[in-house]
Amino acid sequence: MLFDYKAVSAEGRMIYGRLDAINAVDLEMRLKRMELDLVTATQLAPKTLFGGRKIPRPELINFCFHLEQLSRAGVPLLEGLTDLRDSIEHPRFREVIAGLIESIEGGQTMSQGMSAHPDVFSQVFINLIRAGEGSGQLPEVLVSLTESLKWEDELASHTKKLLMYPAFVATIVLAATFFLMIYMVPQLKMFVRNMGQSLPVHTQVLFFISDLLVNYWYIFLSLPVIAVVILQLVLRSNPLARLRLDGIKLGLPVVGPILKKIILSRFANTFAMLYASGIPILESIRTTQDIVGNLAMRQALQRVEQSIREGRNVASAFHDVGMFPPLVVRMLRVGENTGGLDKALLNVSYFYTRDVKESVSRAQALIEPMLTLFMGALLGWIMLSVIGPIYDIISKIKT
Repeated sequence: MLFDYKAVSAEGRMIYGRLDAINAVDLEMRLKRMELDLVTATQLAPKTLFGGRKIPRPELINFCFHLEQLSRAGVPLLEGLTDLRDSIEHPRFREVIAGLIESIEGGQTMSQGMSAHPDVFSQVFINLIRAGEGSGQLPEVLVSLTESLKWEDELASHTKKLLMYPAFVATIVLAATFFLMIYMVPQLKMFVRNMGQSLPVHTQVLFFISDLLVNYWYIFLSLPVIAVVILQLVLRSNPLARLRLDGIKLGLPVVGPILKKIILSRFANTFAMLYASGIPILESIRTTQDIVGNLAMRQALQRVEQSIREGRNVASAFHDVGMFPPLVVRMLRVGENTGGLDKALLNVSYFYTRDVKESVSRAQALIEPMLTLFMGALLGWIMLSVIGPIYDIISKIKT
């Protein structure tokens, strides 16, 4: 059960937070171990389907950075985690770190404690921490995780930049069209028809569409929502549909190549981190399958893993699946031959990250005039369909 609590620290400071516990007694015992005295507690309702509270990426970046600094300064792990728990303001993340402290005090390693929170710490994160614990290079691993999370944050901002502007403009265009069709066109329609003139085909089409929107506007508004819900249900219940959709995404004009570069950049960066931390190639490839975010690419990596198991070298296995560009295969071959596979993969990641930035800028420059042209053509069709008959009447009156 989840409780909202108010507690007092040893210094007399009032602390507010949220913690999982079996009951109020268990909550009080957990807070005691955190050197807090319970004042009041309120049980919260269970989480709903849409009620999950994801930890923001900046919180994870600060966690890795501060833990790395404390580790290098010689602060014991438990003391470092306790300091982080007391300084973090995000209630859900404070709860997670408190759980980590309890797990470590119970004899588990930090990576084992993180495994109990898969919604917060990804499999890549846990594997890297486990490798750092085994090799005694936890500070170095935390540095790599900090840089990787910053890179992911930057990559996510570029992806949002690519999608947000077209979505915003398209929303404005649809809203303006809806307003014209429902409010403006019906008023002009009565005026045009009262003139008693035969209407051209494009004007009749415009009036027909306007009548549909006026009479059945609720259907047009609900159709996109229904379509999205049905699509989500089909994708969840049918892996083949998800595979085909992910393949279609990579083949889309303009957006598809950028999405593929983002996936390749994420894959190369994660693979390089895992391999550099001493994790075997097969395990590294298996772990990266969970972070590519595309089922078609995931299946390609599964085929790569199987080929390497059968004795193929890394570069040949990636070449044979046909999903990876020549640049990736070439850099893998060079890295494999020179023993610097992690450096070669980092070069691939750097290249594609830079290429994504440039591609997003080019795509925005291309999408903007296309949307402007579309909006101009739409408004021009509406104006021509309405004003054209009026102009014909005026011309006949003058003659």
